[in-house]
Amino acid sequence: MTDPITDMLNQIRNAKAVVKPEVSIPFSKVKYEVAKILMQENFIGEVKTVVKGKVKTMKIILKYDNGVSKISDLRRVSKPGQRIYAKVSEIKRVKGGHGISVISTSKGLMTSKKANKLKLGGEIICEVW
Repeated sequence: MTDPITDMLNQIRNAKAVVKPEVSIPFSKVKYEVAKILMQENFIGEVKTVVKGKVKTMKIILKYDNGVSKISDLRRVSKPGQRIYAKVSEIKRVKGGHGISVISTSKGLMTSKKANKLKLGGEIICEVW
């Protein structure tokens, strides 16, 4: 696994495809912050940390409406081999405003809407719609 964020997004996408209620992912601070943003934006239900011995994992509860996932799709934008940065004026809306971008700024991870309000640019981590 070279990119843990891509791995997390793929596990969420695969769980959504087979209508699994939850996903277990190895814990990291960045993945936890991305999951918290998805929870705040109402794409996922809940994020829990589980500690078994020395191993810390993160349990993500997915959200469904009548068997249809709240997440239509996820896309990793900035990759380890090609980082994508954007100024505040270059940040685009995702799917006509129906989705969000997760951006890593100097003030931490946040949505593109919050970054626009604070007039901050940064690395575009992923898009969710």
